[in-house]
Amino acid sequence: MADIGTYLKKHTEALVKDVGIEAACQITGKSKATLGRYYSDNAEHAERFMPVDSVAKLEGAASFPHVTAALADLKNITLSYNQSEESAAGGRNSGGVNADVIALSQRFATLMSEYQEAIADGIITVNEAKRLLRETVLLQQVLLEMKLHLEEESA
Repeated sequence: MADIGTYLKKHTEALVKDVGIEAACQITGKSKATLGRYYSDNAEHAERFMPVDSVAKLEGAASFPHVTAALADLKNITLSYNQSEESAAGGRNSGGVNADVIALSQRFATLMSEYQEAIADGIITVNEAKRLLRETVLLQQVLLEMKLHLEEESA
């Protein structure tokens, strides 16, 4: 259970940092200290997690639903996520699957480049791990967009 808690706390931290700590305080009505406790890895905060209403508010302002995606991953659930301006207007990105394959290749190349740079000295630092996580989330977004396009074309 501790691994699940750590996993959720890391994604909670990513969510708060995606929105920005100041904005997250305003959106949730919580202090910086309270938000920090939700993703703290200190033993005294091990059982403290962000309330779901706060998660929902922050994910509404974030570029990606970090905590929702983490919860889905824990249950092997695949989410469909599309936050592009065109989807908000009712349509999908007009590039289709071909554009998604190109974006996927570029994003994967970037991830591998970050990994190569991170592992060059044999140690992946915390900052390097955060960069790798950021690239992984961006890769996941491309995959979800590709899934939406494939579902659209198969219907």
